[in-house]
Amino acid sequence: MAYQVLARKWRPKKFADLVGQEHVVKALVNALGKGRLHHAYLLTGTRGVGKTTIARILAKSLNCPHAEAGEPCGVCDSCTQIDAGRYVDLLEIDAASNTGIDNIREVLENAQYAPTLGRYKVYIIDEVHMLSKSAFNAMLKTLEEPPEHVKFILATTDPHKVPITVLSRCLQFVLRNLNVQQVHDHLAHVLTTENTAYEDAALQLLGRAAMGSMRDALSLLDQAIAMGSGSVNEADVRQMIGAVDKSYLYDLLAALAAQNGSALMDKAAEMAGRAIGFDNALSELALLLQRLALLQTIPAAVAADDPERARLQQLAASLSGEQIQLYYQCAIRGKQDLTLAPEEYAGFVMTLLRMLAFAPLAAAKQPANGQISGSSLQDAPPESVAIAPITAPNTDAPVVEPAAEQHRAAPEFQAASEVETARSDTSADNADIPPWLDTEVEMVAEAEVIETAASENEANPPANRSAYAAAPMVESAAQPVLAEPQVAAYTSQSATTAAEKQHHTVAATDVQAALASPPPASDTASPPIANTEQQDGAPAEALPELTAANWPQIVAILAHKLGAVQLFAQHSAVAAFDAASGHLQLALASEGEITADKARLQRLAEVLSAAYGCRIEVSTEAWQQDSGLETQAMRLQRLQQEARAAAQQQLEADSAAQSLISLFGAQWLPESLILKEAN
Repeated sequence: MAYQVLARKWRPKKFADLVGQEHVVKALVNALGKGRLHHAYLLTGTRGVGKTTIARILAKSLNCPHAEAGEPCGVCDSCTQIDAGRYVDLLEIDAASNTGIDNIREVLENAQYAPTLGRYKVYIIDEVHMLSKSAFNAMLKTLEEPPEHVKFILATTDPHKVPITVLSRCLQFVLRNLNVQQVHDHLAHVLTTENTAYEDAALQLLGRAAMGSMRDALSLLDQAIAMGSGSVNEADVRQMIGAVDKSYLYDLLAALAAQNGSALMDKAAEMAGRAIGFDNALSELALLLQRLALLQTIPAAVAADDPERARLQQLAASLSGEQIQLYYQCAIRGKQDLTLAPEEYAGFVMTLLRMLAFAPLAAAKQPANGQISGSSLQDAPPESVAIAPITAPNTDAPVVEPAAEQHRAAPEFQAASEVETARSDTSADNADIPPWLDTEVEMVAEAEVIETAASENEANPPANRSAYAAAPMVESAAQPVLAEPQVAAYTSQSATTAAEKQHHTVAATDVQAALASPPPASDTASPPIANTEQQDGAPAEALPELTAANWPQIVAILAHKLGAVQLFAQHSAVAAFDAASGHLQLALASEGEITADKARLQRLAEVLSAAYGCRIEVSTEAWQQDSGLETQAMRLQRLQQEARAAAQQQLEADSAAQSLISLFGAQWLPESLILKEAN
């Protein structure tokens, strides 16, 4: 006997053999058992889900003399002849080939005659949506009121192409796509019955590749058995369907966790050299990230005997929950944008670089499995507390001796505790701020203090100190940290170290007075506009004039109100502002174009209008390289480069380093200088 493909050999012969269509089976079996039979049925669904199979089983049940509870016996003449395709009272019509009115007219004329063998004459019209308009019109009357001995079973993959007049005359059943687990279990049953060896992971791959179609899954299984010489192996299946080896995905996530851009690009180039489909790669990466998130949230959801559990636990320990969520969003968005990329490799690389660029902002200062303050995913809204006094640095104050510093350590510690409590009060307002923005706002504020403290040629009295740069630095300025001067210490506490070299504390009353006083004439052309908005009884915070120079300060002050708009604002600069009309023109850098939409512009306009007490409209323009403007992100990058250059200059001037250079003919490697973040 000739070989029969699995898709035909394992086609269900009765309702009990069907997989994944329980809702349809239950309705049909109950109707058959109680004799509540409709004259026309419409089965819809994607390819390979069982439309034609259910139609044939229903035809057998209608004509089987020994049917029990709606199930055909499968052994009578009617059942065997229908299975063999020789039953005279069952007519299967392919509407894709018989689309004209003449074909339908012939069917309708024959429908008037009584069945030859069975109780009913059954017409199965497959791909019924392919019929012409005239053919549909010709069958409307017969379809609505057919003879008692006639049953119509229509099947289609595109029900929206079927006229509504036809749909209203049929009892419609929508067949669902099968999930991966259903396909996996059925394939395992088939292989066990066929005495064929298989790997469980290979069946999972086939289940995903089938995309809900059992017929496609069985066809792929046939191919996998042939490729594996009588067995089904994961490696063969991956090669056959173009699936990505998971080792690549694990290596990609490990490189992202380590912030190793070189390893990330090397792995992407290796994947390109092996002709791996990047669309599938991003899909598999998203699935892996979903498993990591599931393992972190519900560890029991991943079986203890899962062969990948150890590797998953290792990655889950090296990535925070916020990072996993961010990477998942990047993978999904990258998959959508892949068709728009000039080539798939470029789109895949840009997606990886997006993950690499966003990760430091989300993970800075956060331990593995840590929580980012203000994250609505992790943090509950804290209770409201009063705002504590703020301490700020002053470079013009005299140096306090260590004994005096030790003497005031206790009150400063208390102030720091109060500030921490006050900061928790604002976390509810910051709940909509993306996790990668909180850290960047702090870094920008710290960088501003570094720049101010490093300017030894400028001597500003305390009254002329900008209070707006000090405001986002409450935590750093309040901590009583005694540190020795360090070389190239660009850290999260750099602002604290620079300020504590002067050992000066400003009382709350002084800070309030500074906020009420205008900034220096050199910084702004006119006095700042006071914000009249009051929150929780706290004093209103003044805002500087809306200019390009003050834009980073404005964004930092309004950070808790801007939320996700910060990501757009930090990549923009003020190009022009008309105070009379309230029109604000922002120059938008290319990095911020992806985050610029109508909703964010509207949100920014609302926050600025409320803060300045006047109506402000916001629009954007393309970035001009020769405009002389600088975004918040550009400024931060510049300050980092300046800190690196200053550190390198100081190290090169060291006598020990000069001795080594002259003695061994050594050469300084700038890339070896790493600016570490202090703990």
